[in-house]
Amino acid sequence: MSATTAQNAAPAKAPKVETPFRRFVSEFCESKLALAGLIVITIIALVAIFAPWLSPQNPYDLAQLDIMDGRLEPGSRNGDDTMTYWLGTDDQGRDMLSGIMYGLRISLMVGVGSAIIACAVGASLGLLAAYAGGRTDTVIMRLVDLQLSFPSILAALMILAFLGKGIFNVVLALVIVEWAYYARTVRGTALVERRREYIEAAQCLALPTRRVIFRHLLPNCMPPLIVVGTMQIARAIALEATLSFLGLGVPITEPSLGLLISNGYEYMLSGKYWISFYPGIALLVTIVSINLVGDQLRDVLNPRLKK
Repeated sequence: MSATTAQNAAPAKAPKVETPFRRFVSEFCESKLALAGLIVITIIALVAIFAPWLSPQNPYDLAQLDIMDGRLEPGSRNGDDTMTYWLGTDDQGRDMLSGIMYGLRISLMVGVGSAIIACAVGASLGLLAAYAGGRTDTVIMRLVDLQLSFPSILAALMILAFLGKGIFNVVLALVIVEWAYYARTVRGTALVERRREYIEAAQCLALPTRRVIFRHLLPNCMPPLIVVGTMQIARAIALEATLSFLGLGVPITEPSLGLLISNGYEYMLSGKYWISFYPGIALLVTIVSINLVGDQLRDVLNPRLKK
């Protein structure tokens, strides 16, 4: 048998099966901006997680702060030409680079934590409203309308003015002002899915209501929920920064990016721009990167937006 005949007789390789995950990754990577945003967010998250090991200084340890000689210093070098403070120091002698690393931890923790809790509460109420209908739907959606009628920042300020400062109180305030977005989104999707045949089949089998909602209805509402969740994380980080800037957010002993910006605001006119500038850049990059990822997720997970 010739080599050509043997080659022709060899079984053809089966074509690669494109799984939904591969298709999702391929479509997501079509946007270079979204891919860059995902890389930046990954780096920021790693820096925030490993801040105690990466930062030159623990900004929460008062023993490491040089209030007398090290405050309000710009980026400087030692005699051996090594950088002492890469981004300068603030009015407490705190290294700004270390403050930003630890501030990212607080901002991400508050933003992601509040988004997860608000998503759980809002999605549950939205599913209940769509599945139960009737008076239950009316009551829940009127609460959603009432919540959305107030500006988020105003509602959060009122809540924190009553509860006081603290990370837990900030998370609670953000959950209260965010849950309605998830509820409205999930209800709209669930109303469409509720008319599908698989829901009618589950009802005909007399499956428990909880199983129908969370095992059959919820998974098919996940794509818009993921998109809204991504956007709300960026929004929660921005709201927390605003509240901390106004003095109603996290305590001064655990500064977030918003509080770092607020600390340097009064020194801007005297030329000490770095105290507010660098935390502001870190906050801007974080929010823009999350929004870039969220925009691409919306385009990939919503078939009607595909070209």
